[in-house]
Amino acid sequence: MTATPEAWPRPYWQPSEETVVLYFYVFGRFAVDLAIPAARYASRGLPEGVELQRFAHNALRGWEGYPLKGALGELLQEDAPDAFDRARAAPDVLVIRGELPDRDSLDYLRDTLGVLAGLLDVGGSAILDPQILTLFDAEGWRRHYLVAGGAPPRNHVLILRNEDDGDGRSHVYTRGLRKFGRPDLSFRRVPDAQAGQAGLLCERLVELAALGARFVEGQPLEVDGLAGGLVAHPSGSLDDPRFNNTHVAFDWPAQAG
Repeated sequence: MTATPEAWPRPYWQPSEETVVLYFYVFGRFAVDLAIPAARYASRGLPEGVELQRFAHNALRGWEGYPLKGALGELLQEDAPDAFDRARAAPDVLVIRGELPDRDSLDYLRDTLGVLAGLLDVGGSAILDPQILTLFDAEGWRRHYLVAGGAPPRNHVLILRNEDDGDGRSHVYTRGLRKFGRPDLSFRRVPDAQAGQAGLLCERLVELAALGARFVEGQPLEVDGLAGGLVAHPSGSLDDPRFNNTHVAFDWPAQAG
């Protein structure tokens, strides 16, 4: 059965020179002649610029970038032990990867997610999204992403919190907005008592960015209950390991908290 694709618009889209990056590993056992029922999920197939490569799992285990070993492997095993065991045991690995110019709709994401869903129907047992450091088993991925009308942008992005300078303040930031061709978000020196507020603000700004909004240098951001608001400062590089992306920095007011 074929579902009719519905447009995924970006109502706040502003053109940019940013690049959309898609990157997924699908672990499983797949037929030699692989037929992907992507149309079942309203997908037209992988967008131009995104490719699928197939590997025997054993051929990847010694690769320096193999994601199930090292620090990332330890993190994935701790966070999702069942999915990790399924991924490790899978004989095949499919890598979906590509870069696209920024665009005014999210149809590319709809189509890619449809391919991923189809792969779970024909032998996939786990999907790794390295941009958000998350490994899903098949059912977990379906629950997270196969949402009527499309999963909310928050589901595609990781929001993290780390201690910042050890004085009762936190660094609240995101990973994953490269999937939308947007810099990630960084809130430095947030009082621990306001970290929850910063997390909720991240969620709102993630949705705006995913739907196309951009922040420019010096752009003010008013925040309810925060005197003086915040100011945007685009910063960083794509090689920054914390974000795997550029980011927009917002310094929390010194008097807050």
